[in-house]
Amino acid sequence: MCGRFAMDDKVNAEITEFVERTGRRPEEWRADWEADYNIAPTDDIPVLIDSAKTRELRFERAHWSLVPSWSDTLKTKFPTFNARAEDIAEKSTWRKPVQSHRAIVLARGYYEWQGPKGSKTPYFIRYPEGRLMGFAGLYSWWRDKSKAEDDPDRWVLTATILTSDAVQTLADIHDRNPVILPEELWQHWIDPSIVGDQALVDEAVRAGVAEAETLRFDRVAPFKTSDDGPQLIQPVDAA
Repeated sequence: MCGRFAMDDKVNAEITEFVERTGRRPEEWRADWEADYNIAPTDDIPVLIDSAKTRELRFERAHWSLVPSWSDTLKTKFPTFNARAEDIAEKSTWRKPVQSHRAIVLARGYYEWQGPKGSKTPYFIRYPEGRLMGFAGLYSWWRDKSKAEDDPDRWVLTATILTSDAVQTLADIHDRNPVILPEELWQHWIDPSIVGDQALVDEAVRAGVAEAETLRFDRVAPFKTSDDGPQLIQPVDAA
């Protein structure tokens, strides 16, 4: 699973460079993410989506927990911050997003915990060279019916992260890991002209396995849910 992750403000330059390389940058656009090293479900998360209307790549903030458009409230009855990739195209909550509302959730790395309850050891998992990580995600626009038609906050972008069985190198820490896509597949995954199905998801999972096998994991110091800062991702001496 992926229940906590980190993203620094270096993403602003990195994602701007990526979007400019594609030649699909909106005229008025700039990345303005502020560093957050302890991102939790329902917090804002950085996502890359492909606009079906303008065919521009958009870097947005999304509520981390996908809320279907038919939901009456922003809070769902069951957790939706992660979505199991297995048979996902058959599930009512995920079927439509899989078809045309796919996103890349950007991260510097993510946390997992190992050990008995009350004394779990946190690990931070990242690329060895520290490059930008892109999780395969889904998104949905949720309408807040309590707000007026002219209220710019009436629409809320919400998103989830796909997970799959953990690769062998990470299985001792947790039995699931996020589906991590190589950068060359980002545009393919979010392309709204491609009708997504289970085959597309399975393709992403296969690519994600290869990426996950390259990851580095470091034990980090225990931290509180309210803590933040780059010290959270600093490795500690195993001794």
